[in-house]
Amino acid sequence: MAQTPGLTSHLVDAKGFLAMERTSDDTWDFEVTERVITPGNFLFGGCGLASGLVALEEASGRPTIWATAQYLSYAPLGAKVMVTTDLAVVGGRVTQARATAHADGREILTVTGAFGVGDLNAPTPWATMPRVASPEECPPRIIPEHFNRSIFNHLETRIALGRSFTEAHDTPGSPISALWSRVPGHFDPSAATLAIFGDYVAGGVSQPLGYPVMGRSLDNSLRVASLEPTEWVLTEIHMHALSGGFAQGTAFMWSQSGTLLATASQSIAVKVWDQSRP
Repeated sequence: MAQTPGLTSHLVDAKGFLAMERTSDDTWDFEVTERVITPGNFLFGGCGLASGLVALEEASGRPTIWATAQYLSYAPLGAKVMVTTDLAVVGGRVTQARATAHADGREILTVTGAFGVGDLNAPTPWATMPRVASPEECPPRIIPEHFNRSIFNHLETRIALGRSFTEAHDTPGSPISALWSRVPGHFDPSAATLAIFGDYVAGGVSQPLGYPVMGRSLDNSLRVASLEPTEWVLTEIHMHALSGGFAQGTAFMWSQSGTLLATASQSIAVKVWDQSRP
């Protein structure tokens, strides 16, 4: 597999990518390092949700059905994050649970969700993956220089639909865009990995507007359909609306064979990106 310079090259899972350690029956911690931060030098929202899912799946012993994160504050580069779980209701098939994450004595996010598995399956998918070129045929998503030293250096992303950072943003575009993504060396998707890719919704706002904006996630929800093994994940982003400075959007995440892995949704605080201030 061709590797992009600076990307992780050894086999990892989401827990390894976040470098999380379990310190007690209900507590995990990790450090906010370069590979889990935004270009603004604080914890990437998708990694925050992912940390809660790692902890809650381990604590419950059950896979994620759905989960949502509410972002309350920031965890800056270098901070130590402590994630604490609470299995509120443990049923025969479903565990309802929550996780809270603290950094520097502040609660930075809360994750709530349901965990479990049942027996009933539908024989036919109800959603269809869009027709796009394979990851190898799609152009790499080139990250601007001032976005370097962030999570974007540790994920490989290719543009399947939509415009790049470097293309002119002078006319409105489609509200639908799509990105192929992978964590190099990580082949089996997990709910936590999909939570990271789902946070790409916030970056889709500029596509229909036709000019660059900055988006800050207020929440991030994930609903898991299937965890079929796949090297690349296609995140198909649909922006719905922007009003009063807040945008809403959803994403469908697909395997390379066309299986729906999960859906994600977000509310996003949006402001015009001042490109003179990286």
